[in-house]
Amino acid sequence: MFPNMLRFSLASLSPIAVLVAACVWGSFWPLAAFLYVTAFVMVMDRLPVAPLPASGNDRAERLGLALNICLAILHVPLLLLGVWSIATRTELGVTQGVVLGLALGLYLGQVANSNAHELIHRQEKWPRRLGKTVFIALLFGHHSSAHPRVHHVHVATENDPNSARTGEGFYRFWPRAWVGSFRAGLEAENVARTRKVPAPCALNHPYVAYCGGAVAMLALAYLMAGIRGIWVLLAISGYAQMQLLLADYVQHYGLRRGHRPDGRREPAGPQHSWNAPHWYSGAMMLNAPRHSDHHQHPARHFAALDLDAATMPILPRPMPVMAALALFPPIWRRIMDPRVAKWQSAAPLD
Repeated sequence: MFPNMLRFSLASLSPIAVLVAACVWGSFWPLAAFLYVTAFVMVMDRLPVAPLPASGNDRAERLGLALNICLAILHVPLLLLGVWSIATRTELGVTQGVVLGLALGLYLGQVANSNAHELIHRQEKWPRRLGKTVFIALLFGHHSSAHPRVHHVHVATENDPNSARTGEGFYRFWPRAWVGSFRAGLEAENVARTRKVPAPCALNHPYVAYCGGAVAMLALAYLMAGIRGIWVLLAISGYAQMQLLLADYVQHYGLRRGHRPDGRREPAGPQHSWNAPHWYSGAMMLNAPRHSDHHQHPARHFAALDLDAATMPILPRPMPVMAALALFPPIWRRIMDPRVAKWQSAAPLD
């Protein structure tokens, strides 16, 4: 078990050291950080290493939660360090600043997102709050409500803003999913609050924390680096949000749940999410590419998620590579639409 968790820890934590070096020292380090979270991960995924087996015991869950907490504690300071470095260190120059921002956005979007996602699914309040804090820091707090209350309820249907339709390019999906999830999450929270007795205080509304926290982050960026700090925070967090929405786009593209004879939707099954078995990017993203098992067992911790290529749709390339391909809609559709048709033809669609 320890070697398994060591692999998760090294893959998810090691980029932080390179990113911190890039923020503090500049020079060749921003390029090194960018190559680390892109080319290095691609090379490691190509090595003939077997994916980690699922580990569902209590010790694995305890170690996994410890890693989640460690990552969450580091991610917010890393974001602020990046904002300070890019916005105030003129010796970085435009090119180094852009490269560092891309590296930070990629890492935070792929790893901080996956980690915060783990935490908001915890049963205990304080880990959930920690996960929400990470999303708020990325100016994406509403995802903490929209993901469990909307996405997990309506995944792979037209009622989920974050489930991409067949033929829908990412650049159409992106604004639809962002705005749609904000609205749907707000509506779901409002409905949930009407059921509470006594009626909760308006200031306790989760969206007050999400929007207020975003304002506080922008104010902090201003105090650190003036208007330039605000623009840098918006750029890094926006790019990180893009990575999160790319993950949603890739993991549910084209797959739809059919109807039962009584007219209700069939439950989310292994055939309703795209998965990736690649060992290194999977470890770095805390098994987020094992997405079918997560939707079937949302409370299952990341180390316990399993993969079955016989019943689960498998992506032809690692998750980060597929996210990059999604930025080129004609190429994406040429690769993915035949695979969608294959899986949908086997599904009991209406």
